[in-house]
Amino acid sequence: MINGLCDLYHPTQTLADLYTIKENFGGFPEDLKVAYVGDGCNTANSLLLGCDIMGINFSAASPKGYEIPNEILNGAKNKTYSLSNDPKEAVKDADIIYTDTWVSMGCEKEYEERIKIFKPFQVNEELLKFAKADVKIMHCLPAHRGEEITQEVIDGPHSIVFKQAVARLYIAKALLKFLLY
Repeated sequence: MINGLCDLYHPTQTLADLYTIKENFGGFPEDLKVAYVGDGCNTANSLLLGCDIMGINFSAASPKGYEIPNEILNGAKNKTYSLSNDPKEAVKDADIIYTDTWVSMGCEKEYEERIKIFKPFQVNEELLKFAKADVKIMHCLPAHRGEEITQEVIDGPHSIVFKQAVARLYIAKALLKFLLY
């Protein structure tokens, strides 16, 4: 049995994310930095733990009260992460900026409130200026253009979002093959 997705973890997404990173960077360079901007959701939780296992520097920016939970932080063995409530600080010198929807499944009743709270955490051209010039953009999809990410960024030259989506397909197939044979 595998955990494809639950409220706290999204490990199959992280496998696809790590594969995408490996393919785009030719491995896992020692100084690689992944910056996650958004709430401490299952995707962020698993990404933090996956980066920790692989020795990848990880930073996250979330609004107060929406951070990655201590339960997840305590599970990180190498402590290769930093947390902030400032997205500009989190993406400083990042190789990758990753975001996810602000309104996850089950949080639909909080839509209006979350849109107001998360607006300063939007991944847009202005935020990209604080990262490395050749920063890559990742998003696990589906994206809400104009909310967590602007259309110019998700469709722009830095985006590897659709390569990431293809990797997700291959990872899912590989897991199914592994489990069935």
